[in-house]
Order: sequence, then C-alpha cells, then structure tokens
Amino acid sequence: MFYIFQMSDRPALRPSVAVGEALRGVAHDILAEARAAIEDPARSEAEAVHDFRRAMKRWRALLRLLAPFLGPDARHLRDEARDLARALSGARDAQSALDALDDLTKHGLTLSARSVAGLRGRIEAIRRSAETTLNAEMRQRLASALDQAADAIERWPLHALTFDAVADQLSRFYREARRLLPAHWPSADGEELHELRKRVVIHRYQIDLIEPLWPRFVKVWSGETQRLRDRLGKHQDMLVLASLTVPHGPLAPWRSRLVDAIAERRAAHVGDAARIAARIFVEKPSALRRRLGTMWAVGR
Repeated sequence: MFYIFQMSDRPALRPSVAVGEALRGVAHDILAEARAAIEDPARSEAEAVHDFRRAMKRWRALLRLLAPFLGPDARHLRDEARDLARALSGARDAQSALDALDDLTKHGLTLSARSVAGLRGRIEAIRRSAETTLNAEMRQRLASALDQAADAIERWPLHALTFDAVADQLSRFYREARRLLPAHWPSADGEELHELRKRVVIHRYQIDLIEPLWPRFVKVWSGETQRLRDRLGKHQDMLVLASLTVPHGPLAPWRSRLVDAIAERRAAHVGDAARIAARIFVEKPSALRRRLGTMWAVGR
C-alpha cells in the first residue's frame, strides 16, 4: 500500500501516534514522493530526475536514522537508493557548472554576452552528452525498487521504538555534522566542505521529523539548514566549473577570465556558510538532546 499526504498532515513524530508507526508512515510518504516523480506525466524528464533524487536523499537520511533498529536491511536499502540516484546523475556536474555560471553572471562577471553564450553552449553540450534517459526500462527499474522497499517497510521491527531512542539518533547526526565544521572556514578545502554538506543534508531531512513538536521553531531551523546546504552547494558548483577550466579542459580558453571571479564567489559562499552554521550548530549535542526531550514531554 502507498500513502500520499498533504504537506499539512505529512507523517512526522507526534506524541499522539506510536513512534514506530509514525516513522513507518514517513517511510511510505517518501516512497510515494519518489513514485510520483517518475509517474507524473506533467513533469519533464529533468524535473522527474531531480525530484526522484531528492526523495532518495530524504529516504537515505531516514534509513541512517533507523539503522540501529533495522539491522542489515537498512544498509541494503540505503545502498540501493544510492545506486538508483547515481544511475540518474549523469548530467549533474554539467548542471552544477551551469548553475555556477549563472551565479557568476549575476555577480559582476566581466565577460561579454557573446563569451557567456559560448561558455553556456560548451557546457550545454557536455550536459547533453552525459544525460541519462528516463526511458520505460529505467522507470520500470525504479518502480520495482520502490515496490521492494515498500514491502520491506512493513517488516520493520519498530513496534517497541521509543522517542528517546530516536532523539539519541537525531543528536548523534547533529554531533557528526557539528564535528565537521571547519576550524578556519576560509582555508577549508573543497572536499572538507563537501563532506560537511552531506552531513548537513542528512540533518536537514531528519530534523523535519520533529516539526509537529514545535512547528515554528523547527521550520526556522530546517530553513536555516537548507540555506546552509544551498550555500555549500553553490561553493561545490564553483569547484565543478573551475575543474572544467584546467589546461586542455573544455573551458580552458576562458580560464584566465574566470579564475578570479570563481575564487571571489567561492569566498562569498564560504563566508555566508560560516555565518549560517554558527547559528545552526550553536548548541552542544547534549543541550540539543535535552531540548528534544523537553519538546516531546511538553507535547504529550
């Protein structure tokens, strides 16, 4: 069975619902979102791929949270979700480069319209050559995987799961993200910030699970976490664009005119990310754990 919920009543943790059943509902909702992405005829192929990959990120964040309670099943489902998302990621880097180019042009890139058009055309060609076709065979593969995942959900041993156990997990992943905050943001390298972004994505989707406990607070928290994710993503986009300008690379002819602009935008995104992260991760994990317990107790 598949469950589709409106945003106003999307499954989440509520004291009025058993914790295990609430999380089972969340799992079905995520799979329904993924299924809608590949079955909705109104979505373009690019939109379908984007929405399916987004659902898989949400799915994998939930599976990480539940890993101690599900055993090997969680890792198997998470790996399969990763592989499905990767199968649809062929044009991701080229799209990142296009997004970076748009960012540069909005912030004073000193190139003629003709040069920008040339850059865009070169990157568009790279994207077209790398695109994954979401044909009938691929859609069937994805649908079959979603069917198997839905069946697995019904076997999850969550009947005795408590909020305290979930709160411990939420605090754990918060701690892991917090540990990856650079000691000196301006000198952080791309790989370091990329790893941080992955942890921020996990935290962003996990924290939405407790929205009903304090809607206004959690919406702000989730929104700030999304902003941090976006800033770190824009920084990664700049790195992808820069990688195409290396000697003999597809954008090598524009390297001298792009390198300073890319460095400037990277620094801006890192500075913004540092300020946002300071707000999100101001609490120690132990303080967050106490806050979660209080939110649950007050809601009961």
